[in-house]
Amino acid sequence: MNHAAMKLAASAAMVVTLGVSAHAADIIEPVVIETPVHYPEAVPAKVSGWYIRGDVGYLWSDFRGADYLTYGAGIAGHPGLLEGELKGSFSVGGGVGYQISHYLRTDLTLDYNFKSDFHGSSTGTCTTGGALVACSSTDASGYDAWTLLANAYVDLGTYKGITPYVGAGIGGVYMKWHDLENTIAPGFDQSGTTTHSGTSDWRFAYALMAGASYAVNHRLSVDLGYRYKHISGGRMFEYASATGPGFDRAINVHEVRAGLRYKFGQAHQPYTPPPPPIYDPPVVYK
Repeated sequence: MNHAAMKLAASAAMVVTLGVSAHAADIIEPVVIETPVHYPEAVPAKVSGWYIRGDVGYLWSDFRGADYLTYGAGIAGHPGLLEGELKGSFSVGGGVGYQISHYLRTDLTLDYNFKSDFHGSSTGTCTTGGALVACSSTDASGYDAWTLLANAYVDLGTYKGITPYVGAGIGGVYMKWHDLENTIAPGFDQSGTTTHSGTSDWRFAYALMAGASYAVNHRLSVDLGYRYKHISGGRMFEYASATGPGFDRAINVHEVRAGLRYKFGQAHQPYTPPPPPIYDPPVVYK
């Protein structure tokens, strides 16, 4: 091969090499730098706020007996026991409260219990012809009361729009006993009706509650529940005709209640998931 042919072959080989190198460079994939995906932050729902409430109820009271003293016929301070039952009655009330969180709320309530009639009997001693004998009487009275309680509730989660709860309260009851009419059957020196003046006083009370509420909308809720209330014992009636005063031992009140709660302030919107992510196209470098 002469010198000219060798130069031509070398040049051809160089062209082929450069072409292959250029093709190899073209098939190398470009470098892709992914841009981070940003998710907007979800804002938690606001649940705190003031509310007012109104309630109506039906109650029945458990009378646990009353102690009294009788005098005369040579016996001073002879103890007696008044037993009986209290009839059912109605109640109305209202209050103001604050929703602390999804699960905790408190309120202050004032309720009025309409008169519950009392019918009972007592046994003691009477005289007839100078002789001391046993006798019995029938008794009628009744009570109404104002109840002031500070309460706290725990809401136990919401299931298909219904929120069960439990609660407790502590406070006082202004108890008003009506006059007690004590009637002894004919045949005794004390036969007839004697009226003992009723009394009024403040007493310690506590309550336990359970129930459920349903949110009609973001402001109004319907409440249905049960309340047990314990009223401490106190003076029931005054002295009259050698008998008294009398002191009831305590009263337990069972009550079924229905009411409405209305929330003020900003609407309490339920939690919603965050919107779809904002997509940024990738940056490509070759």
